[in-house]
Amino acid sequence: MKIFTAEQIKKWDAYTIAHEPIASINLMERAATACCKWLIGKNFGLFHYRLFFGKGNNRGDGLALARMLIKHNCAVTVYILEFGNIGTDDFQTNLARLHTCSTDIHFIQSADFFPSINDSDIVIDALFGTGLNKPLEGISKALVEHINQLNGTIISIDLPSGLYADKSSVNNPVIHAAITLSFQHYKLAFLLPENEVFFGDVHLLDIGLLNAFEKNEPAVSEMIEHAFIRAAYKPRSKFAHKGTFGHAALLCGSYGMIGAAVLASKACLRSGVGKLTVFIPKCGYTVLQTTAPEAMCMVAGEDYLISAPGIEKCNAVGIGPGIGIHATHKELLLEVFKNSTGQWLLTHPGEFERLFGASANDFERLELARKKALERNLYILLKGHYSFISTPGGIIYFNSTGNSGMATGGSGDVLTGIITGLLAQGYTPLGAAQLGVYIHGLAGDHAVNKYGSEAMIAGDIINNVGNAFKDISIQIR
Repeated sequence: MKIFTAEQIKKWDAYTIAHEPIASINLMERAATACCKWLIGKNFGLFHYRLFFGKGNNRGDGLALARMLIKHNCAVTVYILEFGNIGTDDFQTNLARLHTCSTDIHFIQSADFFPSINDSDIVIDALFGTGLNKPLEGISKALVEHINQLNGTIISIDLPSGLYADKSSVNNPVIHAAITLSFQHYKLAFLLPENEVFFGDVHLLDIGLLNAFEKNEPAVSEMIEHAFIRAAYKPRSKFAHKGTFGHAALLCGSYGMIGAAVLASKACLRSGVGKLTVFIPKCGYTVLQTTAPEAMCMVAGEDYLISAPGIEKCNAVGIGPGIGIHATHKELLLEVFKNSTGQWLLTHPGEFERLFGASANDFERLELARKKALERNLYILLKGHYSFISTPGGIIYFNSTGNSGMATGGSGDVLTGIITGLLAQGYTPLGAAQLGVYIHGLAGDHAVNKYGSEAMIAGDIINNVGNAFKDISIQIR
């Protein structure tokens, strides 16, 4: 799924209007129908609706929604933010249609007209859409702040009012929706944690925008979904042997952090790798041989790693889980780099910030990752609810699996192990990153169903990697 900018979304609407063809007001009708069907299907029709509209052209779908809810015998009150302009032709047409079935329509000209709302009411926010390009001010800002103070359930249409589709809205006045009914595809704003308080649960509604536009329009961000995994996943040959699936190396562990080495090793083994050698300090040797007997151990240091002899014989190298920060690590890294002929994949947010500096907001961090991946010809994978992969080609891929239960110590070590194992099996860096983060999240989704998000630990993710692979192989077949 491509993630389009606000300008591209506008172009997609225009393309559909021109090539289906369909009148713009009828496309609004289609959007309103999708919203109404969702609301009635979720039994929200039993409550009193309070609908708030601006006069922008894309707010005509909200007026159409009000009319449809009335036809479903819902209690509906409409509030229109009044700026003195008459609104667009489509807005006026939809307003005239609404007047034929309702007189409960109010115009908000100042704060004196702000309504009081019952806790049981459903507030529909259709004030502003994706075209917004500056912070709300004046009466618009005051109305958004008033709505946010109400106790009714707030449902935003397309995008919470005040929220930018593809740039930071930090410190701006924005509706705090419990639910957002958006159209066709995710917007970038829905994928970054700084906006979580604004959009609530996002539900994508198909309004029939033409697929030809999506196919031919380039995007700089995409979602990792089934199509990506189908292309990346390599089913096993019946005549395969352990040599077919590569030899991975992990450099991990130090005194007090051997658990990270264990987690990364177990995850790597579960990824399907043929052989695994773990370079580990002596203090962790017995622990690792006991907990991950399938892995070979190479002792390289007493309490922390100091070297990696023979590393050049391995097909892929994962370095970092629990190694600590020691003076010898500079030479260790240089040794590994000297023997490396492929591209590098950076997976730790803290390392990213130490290398490239802090960012003022999530959007700046995203663009910094895009810039550095291009400059340094590497892959950057930063974990989060929607973990993303920044590529040397400039495209950023967001993962669609995973949950908040994975926000636990050791989860990143598990991800490192999985990706290292996939790289050793011959997956490309992009394929390993895409498949690895998807499996990691899918295993977490299996685990959360069993343990709940609070009780999950990193080991639960490892224990469900097999279930994730089974899900993927079933999809492929």
